[in-house]
This record gives sequence, C-alpha cells and structure tokens, in this order.
Amino acid sequence: MKKLLLVCLLFCAAIWNTNGQSIAREWNEEVLNAIRNDFARPTVHARNLWHTSAAMYDVWAVFNPEADTYFLGKSLGDFSIPFDGFTTDLPTEEALEEALSFAVFRIMLNRFSSSPGQDNIFTRIFALMEERGYDPANGSTEYQSGDPAALGNYLAQQIIEFGLQDGSNEAEDYANRFYQPVNSPLDTDGSGNPDMEFPNRWQPLFIEGFIDQSGNEIPESTPEFLSPEWGQVYPFALKEEDRTIYNRDGFDYWVFHDPGNPSFIQEGLGLEDPYKWGFTMVSVWQSHLDPTDEVMIDISPASIGNQNSFPETFEEYKSFYNYFDGGDPSAGRDINPITGAPYEPQMVPRGDYARVLAEFWADGPDSETPPGHWFTILNYVNDNPLLEKRFKGEGEILSDLEWDVKSYFLLGGAMHDCAISAWGVKGWYDYTRPMSAIRYMADKGQSSDPGLSNYHPDGIPLIEGYVEIVEAGDPLQGASGQHLGKVKLYTWRGHEYIIDPEFDTAGVGWILAEEWYPYQRISFITPPFAGYVSGHSTYSRAAAEILTAMTGSEYFPGGMGVFDIPANAFLEFEIGPTVDMQLQWATYRDASDQTSLSRIWGGIHPPVDDIPGRRIGIAVAEDAFALGEIYFGGTANDPDATFVEGAFIYPNPVNEVLTVQALTAEANTVEVYDMQGRRVLQVPTSFDDNNRTPLNVAELSDGVYFVVLVRGEDETLMVKRLIKQ
Repeated sequence: MKKLLLVCLLFCAAIWNTNGQSIAREWNEEVLNAIRNDFARPTVHARNLWHTSAAMYDVWAVFNPEADTYFLGKSLGDFSIPFDGFTTDLPTEEALEEALSFAVFRIMLNRFSSSPGQDNIFTRIFALMEERGYDPANGSTEYQSGDPAALGNYLAQQIIEFGLQDGSNEAEDYANRFYQPVNSPLDTDGSGNPDMEFPNRWQPLFIEGFIDQSGNEIPESTPEFLSPEWGQVYPFALKEEDRTIYNRDGFDYWVFHDPGNPSFIQEGLGLEDPYKWGFTMVSVWQSHLDPTDEVMIDISPASIGNQNSFPETFEEYKSFYNYFDGGDPSAGRDINPITGAPYEPQMVPRGDYARVLAEFWADGPDSETPPGHWFTILNYVNDNPLLEKRFKGEGEILSDLEWDVKSYFLLGGAMHDCAISAWGVKGWYDYTRPMSAIRYMADKGQSSDPGLSNYHPDGIPLIEGYVEIVEAGDPLQGASGQHLGKVKLYTWRGHEYIIDPEFDTAGVGWILAEEWYPYQRISFITPPFAGYVSGHSTYSRAAAEILTAMTGSEYFPGGMGVFDIPANAFLEFEIGPTVDMQLQWATYRDASDQTSLSRIWGGIHPPVDDIPGRRIGIAVAEDAFALGEIYFGGTANDPDATFVEGAFIYPNPVNEVLTVQALTAEANTVEVYDMQGRRVLQVPTSFDDNNRTPLNVAELSDGVYFVVLVRGEDETLMVKRLIKQ
C-alpha cells in the first residue's frame, strides 16, 4: 500500500542524511504529516505550505542580513506587518531555530485545529517542541525583548491575521461565496447521466458514503466545488498584467495566465469534434488497465521521457497522444549523462504501469495532495548524497538549513500561485469531467453514423473495438433485450467486479457506457471541482521547473529518481501490480509529464485539461523563481545589485529623483515593480550622452522594488534592485 511507499521514502532519507535534518526540514515534515491527516484540499494546503515555508524563510532572513524578509516589515496588498528588527543575546543558531519553531508551531495550531486528524497532528508537533526544549505555553509576541519565541509568535500571529483577509475566506472555512453549479448532481449509484443539461459545464456528483481523497468520511454526499473563487487569493509572484477578470452572476473571477476556452461539444463530427475525441480517449486509455493482456512496455528512461514540445492545434494533439496504445511521443534517452552509462530497460505489463501511475500520482489515502507530493519529492532529492546544494548549481555549497529554507520558499510560492492560477481557470470555465461527459454522450447515442437509429449530434463517436453498439446476441443486451441499441465500451470494467480490493482485479472488457467509471475509489470517483485545467499538470510542471532551476540541473541526482513499487502491495483500488517494478525518471520534467498522463489513465482528465496546465505551470515557476531570487539572491540590500548585467542606480535611493545609467541607450521605457510583481511606475526614458535617465520615485512609499529598462513592448534590457527608505 502507499503507506509502505511512505515508509520506504522515510527509510531512504534516514540512510542518506547521516548528518541529521535541519530544523526547517523537521517542521516541513510535520506540515506534510498534517496535510495527510487533514481534508483533501489542494488549494488550501498549497497555501498552508506557502505560509509555513515563508515563515521559515522570514525567520532565517532576520538572522541573515543579506536576505530580505517577505512578511516582516512589509506591506502585502492592504495588509502591513510592522517590524523593528530583532536582536538577542542568544547564539544565532539557537535563536533562529527557536523562532522558526514557534512560528510554524503557531501557524499549524491555527490551520489544523479542525482537522479530522487533529490528535495525531497536535501530538506530534507538541512532542517536537518538547524534544527541542521549548515551552509551548510561551505565547508572548513582544519580540523587542530579544526572546526568539516571541519573534516566532509575532510572525505567526501576523501571518494568521493576513490569512483572514487574503481572499481565501478562511474565516468561513474557505466556503464558496458566489459560485453555484448549473447542472443537477449525477447520482453515481444509478446508470447514465439523464439530468445533465449543460455538457460543457461542471456537474456535482452524488456519492453515497463519500470519502475524500485523503480517506476522510464526509457528511455531505454531494461535495461542493472546491475553491472556484480561489483566483482572488493574494498570490506570491503572479502579475497583474497576466490577469484577466471575468464576471458571472455578480462575481469577478480572476484568471491568471488565461488559456482560453476548452473544447466545447459540437454537433455531429464524431472523432473530428475535439470534445468527443478527448473524452472518448479517456475510455480508450482505460482499456490499458489489464495486466493480463500480454502487452509489455519499457518504462525506463531509455524509452520514456525527454518530451520537449507541446501541441497547440487539434491536429497536433492527435499526434501528441497515442490514442490506442497510450503515452506520448517522448523518445527517452540512451545514456545517463551524469554516469555516462546507458539506461537499462525495464519491461513490465502495460496494465501494471498504467494502474500504478494512476494511483501513485492520484494522491489518495495517506497522501499530501499534489503540492505536498512535490514537497515530498523535493525532500527525497535533498536527502540524496549525490546532490550538491549549490544555488542554481553554482557557487558555494549551502548549509542544509539555508538550502531547505530557500527551496521551500521557492517551491511553496510556486505551488501557491499554481493553486490560484489553476483554480481561477477552473472556477471561471467550470468545465466538465469524464465521468459526466462520457455518460452524457452515451445517453444521447452515437455521433458517427447519421443513418443509424441511435444517432444524436451530441452522441459518443463509434470506434471499432472500443466504442460499439449493443446488438442482438450481445451478452450485454439484457434479459429482455432492454439494452439493445445502447452504446458499449471496451474499457476498465469498474467496481462491480471488485468485491475485495485486497484480492480482486476488475480487468478490462465490454460494459455498457452508461455504467462507466474512472479508475478511482468507488467512494471518491472524481475530485469535487472542474477539470479544466488539470491541477496535477500545473503543480507538477511548476515543481519540476523549480527543482531544475534550484539545483542547476534538469536531472535527478545521479541521473535518475527511483521509487520501488512492490508486487501486490501497492494498489488500493484493486490488487496489484502483478510484478515488482520501479518508477524511474531521468529528469524532474519527465516525472511531471508522467503525472499528467496518469490522470488520463485514471479517468480524471481528457487531454484538453493537460497541456494548458503544463504551460501555466512553466509560467508560474519562472515568475516565482525570479521573484524568490530577488529576495535572497545574496544582494538584497545592495542598491547597486545587478541581476541582468549593464546598469547602475545612483545616488543611493532617496525620496525624489534617481538616475539610472545603462550600458546602452536602447531602452524606450523605465518601469518600477513592487515585490509582488505589480508595476507601480512606467515612464519614457530620456537618456543623456552618458546613457543616464532620470527616475522620479517621490510618490513611492518606502519599500523594496525593482527597476526594469524595456525596449519595445517586452524586451527586458536590465533589472535592478531598488530599496527606497
């Protein structure tokens, strides 16, 4: 089971990390444990990971004057956090660890006070405080006294108060304020989808005995859409110019990195309708979930991975995804560039591989949701003795604490912005899921042959061997022929064929399309929010980009990341896999791409949800890393810090006019951005003979900014750090 995998990961970490773990790592593990014991809310937990990571970073920055704090002494939107600096008579390391511990401890007490696993969570964090010799009863926030605990408490208090006004609606347990579904719920205990009126829009599911993705029983049998209004949550590095605002029913939906409309259903066209093509492919790929079909594939980096381009047009989508055999056109790699040795093939049944992917990346019971899953992978990488902890792969080796604090800050900010971006898209486009779409189309009939009696423009396309019509003599026709003329699918047969998942396998075969289920637990079936865009694709690609940039290499340490999957001891939906196997990835991007494909095999997403999510993840990661580097790039308090070569700002920042000097006078405008990436000034350049141009900053409040020289519409020539005080 997945618990065994978690134990394995922790065991490996214990073997690798012979020097012990940093205090940041210890607390990050507690946050991940809390998420595993809380309700499955990926948006909420991306925010929890971000706020705890930023708290750890801020404490570290207080004791490292070359860095700049994120919360302390800053204004975030309309919320300001006063800070007068901190001095103490205690040794720096001792004071830092105590302040960091109290900060995360207080945030966790607040954020997980209503968790179903509160006893487990609180027992562990109180034990950690006791182990460290800290007094949890010390609630002082008078950090001016030099008490590190008070500094941690003060920071936590400010973050908690900030969180009550950041747009998440935490005060009302993150409840939706405006969103209402347009479709009636689909009763998953019944057949078909008779009540769906709007096939392009999300549909709630009625699930008797609903158990969320973390294994918690939920009183509501029809779970609400999770976080459709999350686009308005205060971000880390998302920019105003990347935001589109839409209005529906009196509410403004904020959409960052707007991908545009998904594929809406079209009349007729069969497989030439992108909507029908994509959702039907989900059913076709579920025909791969049979480990006894004798199809063997190589799942090593020699054959899988190294995918470097994404489709844009429908024709390119059709070439990108292998419709009938599964997978993408990735070519793999012959040689491990780190070791110089070839990647060894690993042949396994395709049905085992597809099922393992669907469950490994699904983040089911005992999991930490997608953003937390990537923190687990980050910790796995950080513990590898082959990793040299050099920022961007350059410079001196960082201490475990500095590496952990910075990597958590970057990954946390990116995961938080992914939640805002992906769920902003989900809330506005409100797109349907395969569970609803496949049953809806099949209820209507088929859209391939107008000459047949069951033709309907919204029907599912016929595909020989995969989507056919029940004819006389078919075992599915029913005792009285009541199913004649209906659509049948050759696909995973579903939960009816699983009595005990410890022993049974549903297998693949012909079923009535009205009985189709995703490859998920019967008590869960599909995440309770819209499909477009895929959160897994967004989170995973962003995380892959962050790990690539942070380590300075796209490759896992040693050229391969490995997770052991034991035979008949991993799958939870049914017994399996039938053989021992390893998930192997050469690069972080390979792992991310595998995540995306897993959601199709798992029956959760069609291709149209996938690729836009990957693109958003890349954009989010680029902005998050660039902004994070500004905070702790080693030159945070240097007014002449140059992040792109070629400029000076002088004299030192004052309240009136600065002079910006560039190596060339090719820029058209000079722009100033705040630390959240919002442009606060934009003026045309007026270069003199020495390539100097004035910049009036009199109207800017005290704070940290960066100055950008721009040529044309979007070509950046220079970025400079500016501290106005």
